[in-house]
Amino acid sequence: MTKVLRGFPPIIDKAAGTLILGSFPSEESLRARQYYAFSRNQFWPLLAAVLGVPLSVMDYSDRKAALHRAGIAVWDVYASCERAGSLDSAIRNAQANDFEKLKKLAPRLRRVCFNGQKAARFARQFEELGYATHVLPSSSPLHTLVVEKKLAAWRAVLGS
Repeated sequence: MTKVLRGFPPIIDKAAGTLILGSFPSEESLRARQYYAFSRNQFWPLLAAVLGVPLSVMDYSDRKAALHRAGIAVWDVYASCERAGSLDSAIRNAQANDFEKLKKLAPRLRRVCFNGQKAARFARQFEELGYATHVLPSSSPLHTLVVEKKLAAWRAVLGS
């Protein structure tokens, strides 16, 4: 039997206007207790390029502060799950996060972006809550779209 894994609280504040939702932290992220800690995941480099801030070379607390300054929040769609390894396809018995509390945590939140297709399964739920939604190409190194095309898509959504 696989043990139940627990995700992280959101990186969020009341000024956040955009939320980027992933699926669930990787094994490396869970060990480090940091979002997108796997060195080959392109999340921080992509966001660094979009924001023009050197996130990739900052320590984690400075990354979180930079996100707050940019009005960007980060969270995952799943609060807990069972999973062997780090693949989204291996997620079992997942429990969604409580998205209703977003109205309190981030009253200025207007846009929800999904980092990949697994997270995007929640798009309709967010649309029903009144948020604009966008699906971004996954920052996972397993998503084989070349990084330049990923970056163009991330810029098209987040650069506005």
